[in-house]
Amino acid sequence: MVAVIAALGWLAIIVLLVGETLLLTRFRTQAQDTRRTRRLETQVTLGRRVVVALIVTLALAGLLLTIPEVRALGTGILASAGLISIVAGLAVQSSLTNVFAGVQLAFTDAIRIDDVVVVEKLWGKIEEITMTYVVVRVWDERMLILPSTYFTTTPFENWTRTNSKIMGTVELDLDWQVPVAQLRAHLALLLDSTDLWDRRTGSLQVTDATGDFVRLRILVSAADSGALWDLRCLVRESMLEYLQTSNPWVLPRHRWQSVQPGPDDDAAPTAEREEVRTGTQSGHLEVAAGDAERKQLYSGPGGSAFEERASKSAGNPA
Repeated sequence: MVAVIAALGWLAIIVLLVGETLLLTRFRTQAQDTRRTRRLETQVTLGRRVVVALIVTLALAGLLLTIPEVRALGTGILASAGLISIVAGLAVQSSLTNVFAGVQLAFTDAIRIDDVVVVEKLWGKIEEITMTYVVVRVWDERMLILPSTYFTTTPFENWTRTNSKIMGTVELDLDWQVPVAQLRAHLALLLDSTDLWDRRTGSLQVTDATGDFVRLRILVSAADSGALWDLRCLVRESMLEYLQTSNPWVLPRHRWQSVQPGPDDDAAPTAEREEVRTGTQSGHLEVAAGDAERKQLYSGPGGSAFEERASKSAGNPA
């Protein structure tokens, strides 16, 4: 009996796997919309995992019920099933939350396998969706493992939610003398010469003109996120090379203006700059006692000390 139950469970799982493979293979060869294919693949994969978990659970329960001692114990467990279910629910609350979140993700079409997403400020693709977690392959081939509840409670970006077409920008801060018309013509020639551009959007606009720089924003579009990244790098590099060779004077620079003092500024000496120094026979310098402004600074407490030091300095140059 034990062997029969185990064989039936194993057979059911194999039939389920074969059915999944046949269904996905047939749909991939006939479908033209990759978005629908990825959606079906996500739902079928997650559904297969749920059914496999149920089959394994039922098979184990059947195997345990074949033992008389366990069958007698099961009768007592059923009598207190309500209390046990409450305790078990509290014990695995977080795991059950992730399971329901995974089912929600699969059947609400929030994310699909191969979707391009931005999570935790990292760009990547959905590699795998399980019942409790989601695997994201980051652009540098790292695998980011996130719980299913992350995608139901935290905002994230899905760049392929409806289609893979996407737009991006390239921003340049240049001098005020930048020839915008020449750059716009160069951009048009560049976009026409590359296959990365999908010919939907290609424009150059001045988005800011304050301070020392003029900000140019180049808006381009591509068929998918990978092509968009390469296109943005190509546009940035080509614009930089064009400016360095043809218009080097428009590269970012800071300006300072030197202001020369006028005639009125030199004719009006200030009291702070009045410091009269006289030479003595011994070659030493002394501060003239007639500096009225300097003496006013010491007219308060301690002013007599200043006068005493000045008189000693005048009388004893050594």
